[in-house]
Amino acid sequence: MSNRRNWLKQVGLGTIGLGLTSFETFANPSPENYISLDVDKSPILLRSNENPYGPSPLARAAMQKSINSSNRYGWNLSGELISLIAKKNNVSDNNILLGAGSTEILDLVLQHTALKKGNYILAETTFNYWTFPSEKLGIKKITVPLTADKKHDLAAMLKAIDSDTKMIYICNPNNPTGTICDHEELVSFVKEASKNAIVFVDEAYIDFTKEQSLSSLVMENKNLIITKTFSKMYGLAGARIGYAIAASSTIDELSALKSSPNLSVSVVSTAAAMASLNDEKFIKEVYSLNEEVKKYTIDQLTKLNLTCIPSYSNFIYFSLENYKKDFFKQLEANNIEGTKIYEENGKWTRITIGTMKEMQQFIEAIK
Repeated sequence: MSNRRNWLKQVGLGTIGLGLTSFETFANPSPENYISLDVDKSPILLRSNENPYGPSPLARAAMQKSINSSNRYGWNLSGELISLIAKKNNVSDNNILLGAGSTEILDLVLQHTALKKGNYILAETTFNYWTFPSEKLGIKKITVPLTADKKHDLAAMLKAIDSDTKMIYICNPNNPTGTICDHEELVSFVKEASKNAIVFVDEAYIDFTKEQSLSSLVMENKNLIITKTFSKMYGLAGARIGYAIAASSTIDELSALKSSPNLSVSVVSTAAAMASLNDEKFIKEVYSLNEEVKKYTIDQLTKLNLTCIPSYSNFIYFSLENYKKDFFKQLEANNIEGTKIYEENGKWTRITIGTMKEMQQFIEAIK
């Protein structure tokens, strides 16, 4: 404990406390006023669902001050972060496993599933980059189409489960569609599906909603794994820090697949995450700005006769079926980076919600 205290004093997170006077100069501006402290924002990046306002002021200060301690391993600090995360999610410390972004957690769960052989189930279309190694790992992927309104078809996913199914993946809110599962329906789905397999719920974007996390259910369900990240709402995509929430026995099984559990996250990133959890002002402002800019963008896309899916995230899924120009050439000509066509039927694509200025430039570019 004394080691931890000394470290916190070194980085300025201890005796003065987060959010007190030493950080007031960082915390006063609104997110829109400090988005470009030292970063060239050209081109406009609307491809990866990053927070255009972050890291938060407190996280920036903590990262700067923690650099001097980067010659030491973060043994004690990772434990402190785990305790903060556990408290936030109403679970115990032994229900948490840190990772270098939720990507590492996704990789670990895939490896864990592959050890059991068989198959796993996910929606089509959903976040699937983490599934690419599955063939080499010897596990079969089964996809279930989304509903007509781009939501997870939970009933169909239940029907797809067979004796070889070892895991079912649910991204909620879903990437790239931005849709969300009804909470009670999802709870019911988890209860039923977890009788036969692990249910893996990716809540990377849950902070952009008012929805309740499923994290508390892990205390009574050893076949439920939740993953969350500091990459999106907290603006730490480049810092690479995420975590799993699961029953302690499941955390032990996942940890056994790592040589050094909880140490793949740097001291600097850990300090940033700890500070971010204390910056409620920043989170509220980002949430409000995202809602405001999202409404503007959907309104403008609708005026251009482009169908949009209601979004519970920091991105928008819309159809280019009625768009007469070459959408991606329009973006390129205006130095804007978007993504791709996710569904050929309907020409569905996704755009990240940037700042108001960025989205105004985006709308002008495609008019």
